[in-house]
This record gives sequence, structure tokens and C-alpha cells, in this order.
Amino acid sequence: MLSPVPVPLLTVGLGNARTACNAELLAREGVTFCVNVTRQQPFPGLLQARAMRVPVFDDPAEDLYHYFEQCSDAIEEAVRSGGKCLVYCKNGRSRSAAICTAYLMRHRNLPLKDAFEVVKAARPVAEPNAGFWSQLQRYEEDLKIAKQSDLPSKGLSSL
Repeated sequence: MLSPVPVPLLTVGLGNARTACNAELLAREGVTFCVNVTRQQPFPGLLQARAMRVPVFDDPAEDLYHYFEQCSDAIEEAVRSGGKCLVYCKNGRSRSAAICTAYLMRHRNLPLKDAFEVVKAARPVAEPNAGFWSQLQRYEEDLKIAKQSDLPSKGLSSL
């Protein structure tokens, strides 16, 4: 079963590798884009679906941060074009949950706590490992800095 991330106008599912290999379920759900956040799990056998691999292990030392922007932008592009996206890893707990959380932070402007609550509500087993969690915290800070640096270019200034 896909765990839909409940955000308005958003069609993103979070799941595990077993779900991702159920071509009948994915076709029925209308999945058009898959983000495989593993080094070795297979891609779904869907001809109409685009796919992206993020080659990381569920290891706190892995650099998942490096993929946050690329994955978030690809998911947003799929959603804006009317598609449905599945983000998955082996167990649907750590890697895929971190990618979905980063997406919500970047494209739905949610703080880390709120973004993760959305992910956790969709997939109660979601629990990024300690390394990925610290990378999400760093990403939240970097997003704040980026937003603040946009203020002068929009004719705004801080007092």
C-alpha cells in the first residue's frame, strides 16, 4: 500500500521496495515518476514511469544532503506536470522519509518539524537515521539563509 503524503495539490507516495515492485498497484495508482533511494533495490516495471536513483545506503555517514535539491525539484516537476510520484527505499523508513521531508521543506515551505509530522502521518514507521536527521536540520538552516538572502533582491530590507 502506498502511503500518500497529505499536502494540498500534492501527489507523492512514500513506500518500500516491495510496494515499488508491485507494477499492478503502481499502474492503478497512476505513478509516473519513481525516486529509488537505494543502491541495489530494483526499479518498478512500469514503462510509462520515469525513474531516478539516489545511490545511498541507510547509513548515518552517507551524504543524502547532496541529493535533497535534485530530488525535491524532480518531484515538484512531476507533480506540477500532473503526475504521481513514489519515493521509496528498502523499508520505507529512513532514506525515503528524509527525501520526502526535504521536499516538503523546499517546495511547501514547511519547517523541518512540520514537514516530518506530515511524513510521519502518512507513514507512521518513518524515522530517518541520526545522520539523515542532522542533514535535514542543516538543510532547514540553509533554506532559511537562502530565503533571507532573497529579501534585498525583492526590495525588502531587514531593520
